[in-house]
Amino acid sequence: MTAYPHMLAPLDLGFTTLKNRVLMGSMHTGLEETKDWNRVAEFYAARARGGVALMVTGGMAPNREGGVFPGAAGLFSDEDIANHKIVTDRVHDADGKIAMQILHAGRYAYSPDCVSASAVKSPISPFPPKELDEDGIEKQIADIVTSAARAQQAGYDGVEVMGSEGYFLNQFLVTHTNKRTDRWGGSYENRMRLPVEVVRRVRDAVGPEFIVIYRLSMIDLIPEGSTWDEVVMLAREIEKAGATIINTGIGWHEARIPTIATSVPRRAFTWVTKKLMGEVSIPVITSNRINMPDVVESVLADGCADMVSMARPFLADPDFVAKAMNGNAAQIAPCIACNQACLDHTFSGKLSSCLVNPRACHETELVVKPATDVKSIAVVGAGPAGLSAALTASERGHKVVLFDKASEIGGQLNMAKQVPGKEEFWGLVDWYRTMLAGSDVDVRLETEATADALAGFDEIIIATGVMPRDAQIPGQDGPNTVSYRELLQGKVVAGDKVAVIGAGGIGFDVAEFLVTEDSPTEDLDEWMEEWGVTDPAARRGGLAEAGPQPETPARQVTLLQRKATKLGKGLGKTTGWIHRASLALRDVQMVGGVNYERIDAEGLHVSDGAARENPRVIKADTIVICAGQVSERNLAEALMTRGKSPHVIGGADVAAELDAKRAIDQGTRLAASL
Repeated sequence: MTAYPHMLAPLDLGFTTLKNRVLMGSMHTGLEETKDWNRVAEFYAARARGGVALMVTGGMAPNREGGVFPGAAGLFSDEDIANHKIVTDRVHDADGKIAMQILHAGRYAYSPDCVSASAVKSPISPFPPKELDEDGIEKQIADIVTSAARAQQAGYDGVEVMGSEGYFLNQFLVTHTNKRTDRWGGSYENRMRLPVEVVRRVRDAVGPEFIVIYRLSMIDLIPEGSTWDEVVMLAREIEKAGATIINTGIGWHEARIPTIATSVPRRAFTWVTKKLMGEVSIPVITSNRINMPDVVESVLADGCADMVSMARPFLADPDFVAKAMNGNAAQIAPCIACNQACLDHTFSGKLSSCLVNPRACHETELVVKPATDVKSIAVVGAGPAGLSAALTASERGHKVVLFDKASEIGGQLNMAKQVPGKEEFWGLVDWYRTMLAGSDVDVRLETEATADALAGFDEIIIATGVMPRDAQIPGQDGPNTVSYRELLQGKVVAGDKVAVIGAGGIGFDVAEFLVTEDSPTEDLDEWMEEWGVTDPAARRGGLAEAGPQPETPARQVTLLQRKATKLGKGLGKTTGWIHRASLALRDVQMVGGVNYERIDAEGLHVSDGAARENPRVIKADTIVICAGQVSERNLAEALMTRGKSPHVIGGADVAAELDAKRAIDQGTRLAASL
């Protein structure tokens, strides 16, 4: 008897059967661009071995003008077909199925050669697109069809035609980007002609026994987006054109509403897909912020879809399905939707990976093998760096003792999980606790490791983290001034007016903590109201007429920094705008380029610039100092004076910002090498 009967039920597509209801959604990892096809194959094969029913590759360009960026991978030659066959053969050997996504970026292509329905420039690209003429449209259709045929030759089980997220086909659907007056524009019947024609001709090219998925934008979240009636009309025509499955896309990339970040509630958009159930007779897939088996099961049991798509959870844990099937769901490494190592890397031109699982996309390079020389290893510090090092070393067979003077594991993660919108961090700490319990690591909490106590170990790993930097502001020792640690650990309660010193990641988190009474991440209705999301049956594109309606801020907060640059400039590439927008919705005042003159009972005294102009007071009941961190290296230095050579990782190594991604990666790589 399984706890997930809906998730693990097979799905009969007529000509083939999927072994369960889990799709690994498309992610652009950058692997194909490395041209290391063994590495690409192993990435997908690992997920196939982990039990996923069907995988979709990252978007493959149908032609040069349609590539997301210059040099984007695609099936342009016989050599490309042969290389992709390495991937499909490996997946099939692992009892998996894989479809190739065909992604034409349209005006989102980062290239002066980009094309679209009309010459309407995207706000997220510097290049205005060229408006296609009739011959140009025919070329794009033909190239997409050719790409599908080549995918079939390469051994793929199907293709996914990307028609959502504001990419090329989506651009023809809405008047926001389609200003045409010919047969490809004007009425909705004309505007949907292109995606329908693409699917029809792809089906003709590949025959009846080949999976054709169409990724359809269920809710655009942009002005002048599709109405619900248009969404349903398109879905029905896509089915008639020959699609096997309809997959869900949520929001355009230029939408000013978060859709997959950690602050978005779990399964936040499954209600949209549920509206389509019964409108078509082919299977419908739902997606976005679904990250654990119990969430998958509830989505399917509620009738929201026939199948569930998860992408980043398979970066966090390739064995997601197998662990659920075997009754080990608690051992699934959780995707916390942080975007730091996946999407932030993608949009920075780096190879993707995962904060929680540094081996993602590095399966052939970061290999964890049994140790040939078993050692006794001391790990000091049970934060993310120390935890990853201890678990990896233990997995290899080393004898590991993990020390921490705190009463619980997690380190700085225990502060992060207190921040509204970061509730997923609770699950990450729980996962580490589960993995430690199932390991041979000797965990010694409430134990301060000393140089004497560590003398007998073969290897010593110092992961003691960071301490708050001394801001050196006159008056900071007064009763109205606290550190971010005291606040997030619940040792103090802030007053009604608060000044936050330091606008890095911690400063933004603290500001969010201060202004938010009840986290909208825990309440979908409240979250939708806050961001101005509504039913697309009520308002075109799913944007509420009243716009965003956040709750009244719990406190009056001013966020300050010494630098004159934009506040939040150093935040995550794909999530920074969300944090800035969230605080702006709650009336947080953001002030840069200030000098901190002194703190007194009145508040924080500041001035502007090198000339210390415009002296004034920021009236505050509480001043919270988030002015950076310094590495906690006392133990490491004590060991070095005794001639030891400890390994120093995580915040103890570099304290520039609290960086769990770097800490976990360092810990894993070090332990894999010992």
